Formats: sequence, C-alpha cells, structure tokens
Amino acid sequence: MQAWYPFGGRGYAKEILNNEALLRIASNHQVTAAQVILRWNFQRKVSVIPGSSNTNHIKENMNIYHFSLTEEEMKEIEALNRDEKHDWY
Repeated sequence: MQAWYPFGGRGYAKEILNNEALLRIASNHQVTAAQVILRWNFQRKVSVIPGSSNTNHIKENMNIYHFSLTEEEMKEIEALNRDEKHDWY
C-alpha cells in the first residue's frame, strides 16, 4: 500500500502538522509532527511518498529511523481517522 500526500495534501497540511496529539507525540520523541506521520505509516508497512521542494524538509522526511512509536501512540494516531479520503486522519 502507498500513502500519497501523507500530510493531507493541499489545504490540509497546516491542520495536520499542528494537531495537538501529533505535536505531543513528536515532543516525546524530539521529532516533528511530519516525522511522526511518516514513522506511523512506516510502522504500518505503508510506503509513503511525501512531496517537498524544501531541502530541509526532504532531509527531515528521511530521518525517521532513529525512533519508534509505542503501541499506544500508534492507536492514538489511528483514532484520529475521520473517514476522509486521506488514510490516516
């Protein structure tokens, strides 16, 4: 399975990347909300295809292998599902 626009795509990224639960989890691991989203997909064995023209964001997006989300964190993120076209929230 692939996740295109794992940050929600145009019009959704700001809301997703400022989600309180994601920011709290990110703080616990000293990473960004974007890295949490990518790691969540990775741990679910979903291939993610984030898009960015920002070099720093591209590097950040690749730096998700030094931490793991707990089972509780995985479930908390899954609970953010709103049954919209985007698979994770």
